[in-house]
Amino acid sequence: MFVPDGFAPPTSLTGTSATGEVFRLEPLGVGHNERDHRAWMSSIDHIRRSPGFTGRRWPHMMALDENASDLAAHAEDFAARRGFTYTVLDGDDDVIGCVYIYPDDGVADAHVRSWVRADRAELDAVLRTWVAEWLRAAWPFEVFRYDGVEL
Repeated sequence: MFVPDGFAPPTSLTGTSATGEVFRLEPLGVGHNERDHRAWMSSIDHIRRSPGFTGRRWPHMMALDENASDLAAHAEDFAARRGFTYTVLDGDDDVIGCVYIYPDDGVADAHVRSWVRADRAELDAVLRTWVAEWLRAAWPFEVFRYDGVEL
């Protein structure tokens, strides 16, 4: 079991960067398709250089309908409690990144990765720090790996 039966994964969370920029996490779904597709397609090289994504097959060129299928699979995982993917939205509701929380294949309880768009690269470390604090405070994991680092 990935998370205990009584655990209710958050469905909305708001944070603020050191510069005062507000961003929000909500479960990723097909309703985000166009904004999500635009966000990562414009940032493939940046994401591939981001911690947790180097050497991975994704991101790669993908049609909008393929992305919708991918988002539907993430939403199904969330509903079934097999994994939790959140879209990261800015104050204008534009997709600026994603956070993935899935079972770890090693000794940790969870493996976490995140990315932000290339034009929002300054939020990479901010998001990682904020999400790590949130995971420690609000999730039932004793140990998790974030971008390959055990925390």
